[in-house]
Amino acid sequence: MPLYSYECGNCGVQFERMQKFADKPIKRCPECSKNSVKRIIQPAGIIFKGSGWYKTDSRSSSSASIPGGKSKKSDKTEKAEKSESKSSDSASTSSPPSDE
Repeated sequence: MPLYSYECGNCGVQFERMQKFADKPIKRCPECSKNSVKRIIQPAGIIFKGSGWYKTDSRSSSSASIPGGKSKKSDKTEKAEKSESKSSDSASTSSPPSDE
């Protein structure tokens, strides 16, 4: 059964009640007995369990992983990609031409 929070508009008292989904909302305040109680909307707590919920769990778009931690790419392809990234990094760190 869910726990609902209520607040009285007249006296300001806040209280909680466990109710079934089919039960009608409470309208009468237990403190001042006026019909000015409204239910407070609470955010739901979400718990993600299992794999696939974190950035590190998802596959990269370029290659799918094989069980056992090895990728489908060959060693030659990985070495070529590393050398390309190193050459592009060194080109981006060069100083811009000066205006003289």
